Amino acid sequence: MRSPGNSKYVKKLNRMTIINIIKDNELISRQQIAELTGLTPPAITGIIRELIDTGFVREVGLGQSQGGRKPVNLQFNCSAGYVIGIEVTSQEITVALADLKNIPTCIGRVTVDMKDPAIAVKELIRIIKQVSLNKENREKKIVAIAIAFPGMLNRSEGTVKRAVNLGKMWNGYPLKATLENEFGLPIYIETNSKVAALGEKWYGGGINCENLIYINMGEGISAGIIMGEHIVQGSQGYAGQIGHTVMIDQGTLCNCGNRGCLETICGIPALVQKVNAQLPFLADEDPLKKRFNITQEIQINDIVEVALEKESYARDVLRQATHYVALATSHMINLYNPDAVFIGGKLAIVAEFFMEDFHEVIASHTFSEVEDATAIIISKLGADSGVIGACALALKMVLKSPNTDMFDDL
Repeated sequence: MRSPGNSKYVKKLNRMTIINIIKDNELISRQQIAELTGLTPPAITGIIRELIDTGFVREVGLGQSQGGRKPVNLQFNCSAGYVIGIEVTSQEITVALADLKNIPTCIGRVTVDMKDPAIAVKELIRIIKQVSLNKENREKKIVAIAIAFPGMLNRSEGTVKRAVNLGKMWNGYPLKATLENEFGLPIYIETNSKVAALGEKWYGGGINCENLIYINMGEGISAGIIMGEHIVQGSQGYAGQIGHTVMIDQGTLCNCGNRGCLETICGIPALVQKVNAQLPFLADEDPLKKRFNITQEIQINDIVEVALEKESYARDVLRQATHYVALATSHMINLYNPDAVFIGGKLAIVAEFFMEDFHEVIASHTFSEVEDATAIIISKLGADSGVIGACALALKMVLKSPNTDMFDDL
């Protein structure tokens, strides 16, 4: 275990402090850094020289004189390195590339059946190579890869404990080691909702929130919780599994083995299954029935689109789902007293249809003092929240973790 008194470790911490100060300020001088950190000018000069030599920092003109020579301004070079963020669901891989400061703008999706890890990971590796080696990116220095994964993870080992929506073949799979052996880069793995909460904190509406909850409405239902600006993990790293809160006693059997879980009511597979089971009993004039008669197939996008029509079965189904998500959210608000709750994921637009209903459920199931102080917000990150959060996780680990390897060669 590293000792806080170890000189190399202390220098590494000082280097990280300085680079984050420069990153968080458009322009800053060495003297200003000295005032902010309390470090000696020689220590700052040495670290700045290293960061300039390796391209992470650059000098960009002169600042205002406070008496004497004008100071040289320093600027963080966000293109000195890049991270790859990935979100995995049962039928899709979403991938993005981000520089060291900004939200990713290049986001792509590939349809992949992720049920068999032997096949799925080969495809995951192919996609990562395709992104990192294409003409536009091959000269960019990739410093880390982070993956938003739908399951319970052993974070210390980097293995999948259980992924109920992917299947039993993933149990115990060494995902981190497999990818690190392939790419020789730091690989970070975290659950979808937790990285989505981090993405909301770094790039979304949660920038000024110290305490927030992100509710992921997607294939599964889960929550990412940030308290005191730290992700809440729980003793084993499994915190936030609200999708497996039992809402209906002795209800539908869930993939987790329990009955009546929130996911059996509101998860995308549950909604699609319910609607398809009811199609034969719908009136011919129902918009969803009309669409089925044309396409012979109903998927979640069909349900969401048809729900725009107020007099439709699809709207009723989604209103009921929103009610249960709001009920579970009220429990989270009572437990954690956050500044804000962000509703995100592929079904976030559904909550937007029914925000009045959502607020009514929250108001009737939480302490009024807590409810009054909690903002309920539809995430602006939309369906990309997981992959954006994965990029945020990679950046957090390489720029803010004392164990980062990015500066080991300095």
